[in-house]
Amino acid sequence: MSATSPCRFTPLAVALAGASAVVCGAFGAHALSTRLDPQQMAIWHTAVSYHFWHVLAMALAAIGCRGRARRRAVQLLLAGIVLFSGSLYALALGAPHWTGIITPFGGLAFIAGWLVLGLGLRQPPD
Repeated sequence: MSATSPCRFTPLAVALAGASAVVCGAFGAHALSTRLDPQQMAIWHTAVSYHFWHVLAMALAAIGCRGRARRRAVQLLLAGIVLFSGSLYALALGAPHWTGIITPFGGLAFIAGWLVLGLGLRQPPD
């Protein structure tokens, strides 16, 4: 695959990340709202919010970036969703407190993803 050819992984990753954000949001609102305490629900809400916002960033990368920048931005943002939101989902559901050690690594992946996205958007379109 050349640096300018479309990456098949990107649209699938965006679609699955978006769908999973909707599922997690609905699950929290309907299945967990009576089972989790307010602090756990706040953690869940934070996870869903970051999940959704970074799906939008992934979509922007898929549309506005080319080649390696597109692929790398999407990979980093997806890693951020898995590590940051994933660890918060786990904590909200009662995972051991040490699970929170993972969360900052997701934050770093988000930051790196945004930086790559910004650099990628500076590249001229094909």
